[in-house]
Amino acid sequence: MASEETPTLTPTPIRTESAPEAKTAPTRAWAVRLMMVGIVLAALNLRPAITSLGALLEEVRDGLGMSGSVAGLLTSVPPLCFAIFGVMAPRLARRFGPGAVVCAGMVAIAAGLVIRPFTGNTVGFLVASALALMGIAVSNVLMPVIVKRWFPDRVGSMTGLYSMALALGTSLAAAVTVPVTDALGGSWKSGLALWAALAVAAVVPWVPLARERGAKGGNTVGAPQQDDGLRITRSRTAWALAVFFGLQATAAYITMGWMAQIFRDAGVSAGTAGVLLAVTMAMGVPLAFVIPRLATRLPSQGPIVIALGVCGLAGYAGLYFAPSGGAWAWAVLLGISNCAFPLALTMVGMRARTGTGVAKLSAFAQSTGYLISIPGPLLVGVLYQHSGGWGIPIALMAALMVPQIVVGVIAGRNRTVEDEAAPAEAAPVGAA
Repeated sequence: MASEETPTLTPTPIRTESAPEAKTAPTRAWAVRLMMVGIVLAALNLRPAITSLGALLEEVRDGLGMSGSVAGLLTSVPPLCFAIFGVMAPRLARRFGPGAVVCAGMVAIAAGLVIRPFTGNTVGFLVASALALMGIAVSNVLMPVIVKRWFPDRVGSMTGLYSMALALGTSLAAAVTVPVTDALGGSWKSGLALWAALAVAAVVPWVPLARERGAKGGNTVGAPQQDDGLRITRSRTAWALAVFFGLQATAAYITMGWMAQIFRDAGVSAGTAGVLLAVTMAMGVPLAFVIPRLATRLPSQGPIVIALGVCGLAGYAGLYFAPSGGAWAWAVLLGISNCAFPLALTMVGMRARTGTGVAKLSAFAQSTGYLISIPGPLLVGVLYQHSGGWGIPIALMAALMVPQIVVGVIAGRNRTVEDEAAPAEAAPVGAA
């Protein structure tokens, strides 16, 4: 076979005779190491486009003449792009292969980050931001699929590595964007464009990996092979999980887009405000490991939902009454609360029995959730502009935490979507 004579990048070793096997083994080891580097570098690039902007939002608004409402629209662009472009990712992966799509995603991130500071107007800035976010969206969806395909026996550890790199990139961009901007002469344009270099570095390992066609033979890992008749919209648990995902995403994007500005308006310096945002984002590094492991050991995830919600309510209360006095405590509490994201992903896997059910539930919960999260950051910007302060926006954030707790408890109940949404004739007999 041709594969015996010329080894190619494949996610699983090819069983051949001893001589060709000797050729394939080192090639596979090299490819696996390269894939690990590619996953880490890609994950590092999945949030800096958002958090670096949050750290310099005031300078960007002044430089482009944005109103508070338009700035709120800007902070709503990430979930909108994730909802629209994320849906396209599985189809693109089947057509071109997941490696090629992620490679193109890294190129789109780099291009968008280079272009957007120098467009000179708000419309151009939004379009270039959307280009970068499109790359993030497709990569975000496909990274778990790639992890499952290349590391089927190390899904947990590789997902942990991926999550840690994502949180690290998020917090790093929040922490160093302002000081690096000052070191570059105070130009917010240079401070934002700098992050394109990290995306360019991520392109390098994905160029050879792009030749790996995950859809060969139509056997793409993570894609359901046939429709089992499951109608996910009939499941109350699926709807509860989608709303929970949407509300936690709303809180996360409001935090990334506005929290640094809240601290700055309270008298905190720009550099310290960026570090506070970084602390909030960095809480996801250790807790992304702890929370999923704890969640899988409990029959119901309601207690974790409540604990995270209480931390969020305490953090918002602190921002309302003493934003600068206890800034570090509020940053930590909101960082803990924002770890509802790994909990939501864990519940997706626990609320379905079959691979098809998990795929359908994940697609429904994430796409619906991101759509739900779109108005939140925009509404905060409008309220901030028209109220002249942060009291009403912070009260809104706290109010949204209450339904998040309620639907999270419902989504965390010990049941599966197959039991709720399977066709009557296919319902399992005697299912628990």
